[in-house]
Amino acid sequence: MSVRTRNVHMLIFDDVEVLDFCGPFEVFSVAGRRHGIEPFQVYTVAPEPLPVTARGGLSINPNYSIADAPEPDLLLVPGGPGTRALIQNEKIIDWVKHTSKNVEIAMSVCSGALVLGRAGLLDGLKATTHCGAIDELRSVAPTVDIRAGARVVDNGNVVVSAGVSAGIDLALHVVARLIGRATAIETACYIEYDWSGSATNFDGKTQ
Repeated sequence: MSVRTRNVHMLIFDDVEVLDFCGPFEVFSVAGRRHGIEPFQVYTVAPEPLPVTARGGLSINPNYSIADAPEPDLLLVPGGPGTRALIQNEKIIDWVKHTSKNVEIAMSVCSGALVLGRAGLLDGLKATTHCGAIDELRSVAPTVDIRAGARVVDNGNVVVSAGVSAGIDLALHVVARLIGRATAIETACYIEYDWSGSATNFDGKTQ
């Protein structure tokens, strides 16, 4: 099977929730590799060209800053306590707005939805977020159709998930959409993650 390689950019920042980006990072970085294809190249992108301190004190050296990152095909915004400062940072919000105009899919995990909402990307769309951030999302993006309890919500070019581990489901769903369900299932098996892609906790486009 021949597929084109898509650049996946993951925005990281101080107080980012570790599993929010590391779960999807693992999924996208290993998907298809055992079949000899490289459908995704994954990069971390930070506000500045400096190490980022994630939640729990994990220090991360980003691949790029927002000033020098190449154009992505997919953009993922994770959540964590740091999103509350991020939504007040006009430089970051403008970067998300600009970057999202040219990507195939913009994604958020957990309270990363607050950033997409603040950037206007969720206006009039369906969305979910961490169960503890539902009211904040309503405040930031009043026109959003909140689907509380949904694990993944797919609006086509905007896909969002609930909190923390739900980012793995989001990434597997996107792999299934873009590369095929068989690749998503094989990836889930490789990382030993119990994933069915079940519609019982899913809202939107099917794989």
